[in-house]
Amino acid sequence: MTHFARPRGDEQRATSLELFYDLVFVFAVTQISHHLLGHLDWTGAGQSALLLLVVWWSWNYTTWVTNELDPESPVVRLLMIALMLASLLMAVAIPHAFGDDALLFIVSYLAIQIGRHTFLTFAAADAGEPERTRAAAILVWFCFAAPFWLAGALVDEGPARTILWLIALAIDYAAPLVTFRLPGRALTIDAWEVETSHFSERFGAFIIIALGESVVVTGATTSELGLDAHTLVAFGTAFLGTAALWWLYFTGVARIAEMRLRKAGPKRTAMARDAYTYLHVVLVAAIVVSAVGDELVIAHPGESLETADLIAVVAGPALYLLAHALFRLRVSGTLGWRRPLGAAVAVVLGAGLGALDASALLIAIVLLLVLVAVIAGDQAAATRRRRQGLPTPLERAMHELEAADAADTPPTG
Repeated sequence: MTHFARPRGDEQRATSLELFYDLVFVFAVTQISHHLLGHLDWTGAGQSALLLLVVWWSWNYTTWVTNELDPESPVVRLLMIALMLASLLMAVAIPHAFGDDALLFIVSYLAIQIGRHTFLTFAAADAGEPERTRAAAILVWFCFAAPFWLAGALVDEGPARTILWLIALAIDYAAPLVTFRLPGRALTIDAWEVETSHFSERFGAFIIIALGESVVVTGATTSELGLDAHTLVAFGTAFLGTAALWWLYFTGVARIAEMRLRKAGPKRTAMARDAYTYLHVVLVAAIVVSAVGDELVIAHPGESLETADLIAVVAGPALYLLAHALFRLRVSGTLGWRRPLGAAVAVVLGAGLGALDASALLIAIVLLLVLVAVIAGDQAAATRRRRQGLPTPLERAMHELEAADAADTPPTG
C-alpha cells in the first residue's frame, strides 16, 4: 500500500497545495500563447502545440498522482513544491525552447517526470506492492523517451530537433494507451483508482487556468491601447467570448461528465484516461488559440485579417466546440448536433467574412454570436424537455447515477 495515500471513504476535493501548484501553469499557458502569437505560421503553430503537449503531460501526471496521494503529508508537500519549481523553470524556458533554452526546457521536463516517478517507485510503496510495480513501469517508459528528448535538445536548431522531440512525445503519449506494457510484464487498466470528484475538479481547474489566461490577455492588450469605441467593443466581445467558453463547459457538461465517470464502474479508468488525459488538452489548446485571436482583434479591430490571423481567430471557437463534441462522445457515447454544427458554422462564416475582407471586429462578433447560439440551443432544449415532463441531460445523468448507487448499496435490516 502507498505510504502517503489519500484517506479513503470521503469525497475528495482539491487542496490549497494543488491550487498553489497550478499557479505555475497560469504562467506556462501565458508563455505558450505569447509564443504562438509571436510565431503565427504553420511552423510556429506546430512548435506551440508541442510545447503545450509537453506542459500538459507534466501537469496531467502530477494530477493522476495527487488523485491517490495525500497532499496533507509533509513528504508529498515537499514533492509538490519541488515539482512546482521544476515546472516554473520549464515555463521560463518556453519562449526559446526551440533555441538557446532547449536544454533547460527538456531537463526541467525530465526532472518532473522521472523525479516524480522515481519517488513513487522507491519511496512511496514497498517492494512487491502494486503501486510500486505500476510506478516502476511508468518510470521505465519515461526513461525510454528521455534519450530522444535530450538528443533533440543537444543537436543544432532545426528539423533534427523537431523530429527527435516528436519521437519522444509519441513515446510519452503512447504509453498510457498500451497501459505501460513492458516485455514480460503487463499492467491492467484497473491498476489505477480514480476518485471522480477530485479528478474532474482538477481537470476543470486547468480549464479555468486557460480561461484565466484569456482574461489576462484581454485586459493587458486593452490597457496598452487607446480606449476608442472600436477597442472597447473588441474588449467587450473578447470578454464575452471567454465567458461563453466558460458557460459551455461548466453549465452541465463538466457535471454530467463527472457523473458519467462515477457511473462507469470497471471502465472508469479508461474513460478518465481518454476523456480527460487526452481530450482535455484539445479544449485547452482551443482556449489558447482563442486568446491569441482575442489579442489580434483587440489590437486591430477595424482592419481586415491576414490569412494566418484569420485562422487563429476562427480556429479557437471552432476547435473548442469540436472538442466538446468529442468529449461528449467519449463519456456518453452520443455526439449531439449543436456543437459540431456550431463548429462548422464558425468555420464557414469566418472564412466567408475573411474572403470579403470584413473587419476583425465584425468576424469576432459573428463568432461570439455562434457561441451564444449554441448556448441558447442548450437552454431551449432543456426548457423544452422540462415542459414535456422529460429530464434534462444533467437530470438524467443524476437519476442514472442514483439508480446505480442504489443497486450497489447492500440491503440493510
